[in-house]
Amino acid sequence: MNIDELYLESESDIKNNLYGEAFKKCESILYEDPMHAPAHNSMGWLLKTQFDDYDRAEKHFLTAMKCSPMYPHPYFHYATFLTDLERYDDLVTHLEKCLTIPTLEKSWIHAKKGIMEELKMNFTEAIQSYEKAILSSLNDDKIKMYGDDIDRCKTKQDIAGRNKI
Repeated sequence: MNIDELYLESESDIKNNLYGEAFKKCESILYEDPMHAPAHNSMGWLLKTQFDDYDRAEKHFLTAMKCSPMYPHPYFHYATFLTDLERYDDLVTHLEKCLTIPTLEKSWIHAKKGIMEELKMNFTEAIQSYEKAILSSLNDDKIKMYGDDIDRCKTKQDIAGRNKI
């Protein structure tokens, strides 16, 4: 079996909640090809979500981006990783870099910044980011979703104002 087939099997294992099998297959891939960005990305995801091993997960996400700068998936996963760990300064830097990567959907990047600002209770900034996401999107479903995000922020902004938060 070649590396690409093994990788596809590992992805199928992940979808079927066979995380140990997926982990072993990714390890095998990386043993054969240490520069295999998709396997590094999957290892990062597995280590973060299934083993709570954040240090190793981060190394795999960063390695995936370094090995294949146009491969989009590690950028998404790393942004979520930074959000989950509330590493907002690192997230801002990462999202600015993401804006320079042609293979990344720009509306997603602005929405991710909106999420960060919303979590920080900076609702005006969050709304501005979600508006940029709308302007960058060509997908009607996503535009509706970003509009819902704006409505949620306005509700939170109203509550925060009444409660002086």
